[in-house]
Amino acid sequence: MAHFLVIAASSGIGQATVTLLKQAGHTVFTTARDTQKITPDALLDATDFDAVDRVFQQAGQLDGVVNCSGSLFLKPAHSTTQEQYQSVVNASLTTSFATVRSAGKHMNQGGSVVLISSAAAMAGFSNHEAIAAAKSGILGLTLSAAATYAPINLRVNAVAPGLTETPLTADLTGNEMSRKFSEAMHALGRLGKPEDVARAIVFLLDPQNSWITGQVLPVDGGLSSVRPKLKV
Repeated sequence: MAHFLVIAASSGIGQATVTLLKQAGHTVFTTARDTQKITPDALLDATDFDAVDRVFQQAGQLDGVVNCSGSLFLKPAHSTTQEQYQSVVNASLTTSFATVRSAGKHMNQGGSVVLISSAAAMAGFSNHEAIAAAKSGILGLTLSAAATYAPINLRVNAVAPGLTETPLTADLTGNEMSRKFSEAMHALGRLGKPEDVARAIVFLLDPQNSWITGQVLPVDGGLSSVRPKLKV
């Protein structure tokens, strides 16, 4: 049995990850910004470095941590305000940096850090400039941190989901035309479920997979790398 920290456990992917970890017999310390969706072990603004530090201390000795914070923002760069851009960067990249920073300080016995990037960081999609910038930053952060913390056996990896059916994406997935278009872009012909991404996260968190670091695992139905045959 291992002990894990799930940051932003109220998100769709966060909730699925917590469920799978507990089903496997692990213990989980959860955080959320509020209590609207879950009752977390701690309330947390994950962009606050000091607050993230305190949560790591509260959680106790950890075998792994995943940061599930993020946002969905689709606008071309010329229509994006500085405030909107900064909000997207804070939600994904700043929270990920804060997670890595605290893991490096507190997980000196080693373990696993998992971050969430996006297929949008691995392929070009229109109107994704802000989210692609933030999620691409997570790729660089993953590689650099994996190199920095390898000597203390602290592994750092990321998953890069395609469009996943969560409350965050409900406006896209709930629109029939938008949904059909998105499904057609994924080679496997469907959108992701939170459990699809959560299973990858759990795999990377698992102490048994201790020879994996500095990797980005696309969980995207082929979106970032496969161009499906068009149906005519």
